[in-house]
Amino acid sequence: MATHTPGERIAEIRKTYSISREDLAQRSGVTVDLITKIEDDGHIPDLAPLIKISRGLGVRLGTLLDDHEQLGPVICRAGQAAASTRFKTGLPDGADAADDHHGMSFNALASDKNGRHMEPFIVTIEADAQQDKSAHEGEEFIFVLNGKLTLEYGMDKQALGAGDSVYYDSIVPHRLYCADSNQVRILAVVYTPV
Repeated sequence: MATHTPGERIAEIRKTYSISREDLAQRSGVTVDLITKIEDDGHIPDLAPLIKISRGLGVRLGTLLDDHEQLGPVICRAGQAAASTRFKTGLPDGADAADDHHGMSFNALASDKNGRHMEPFIVTIEADAQQDKSAHEGEEFIFVLNGKLTLEYGMDKQALGAGDSVYYDSIVPHRLYCADSNQVRILAVVYTPV
């Protein structure tokens, strides 16, 4: 089964609904330059622009990330998520997206679930991940599996370790990064309202 990048899905949906890049930029608040980069160059931005683009297209975020969908329950067996990186963000300049030791890797846990409103991921955050603060509609739940994590939420900073969790409104500018020089693994569940 062929997989599609978020950029390919965005282009397909735009074509289906006769939406130009300029119209999508106006609807979503994402620049035409970034939409072009996502579609033409396969660039994967942070979640915030993808959520805004999905809203501008009138689809749920999962539509941009899915390969195929099931109506019933979706089981992700141990090891399956680790073998299926859906996208990477926060790559430092010059880093290769194919190298697993840079940036943030998002491994979907329910990418085949039809009609879902939550996006559960196992996220591996490397020490060199470079993330800007982002804000978008919805809520997020983070559970630290291992490592030490720093959460910047608005003007506040919180340190989290293995076993800690946090639930927050995504509309407040936020970002996650390693608190030391080791990688961090988290369970992240992103909810975006329909």
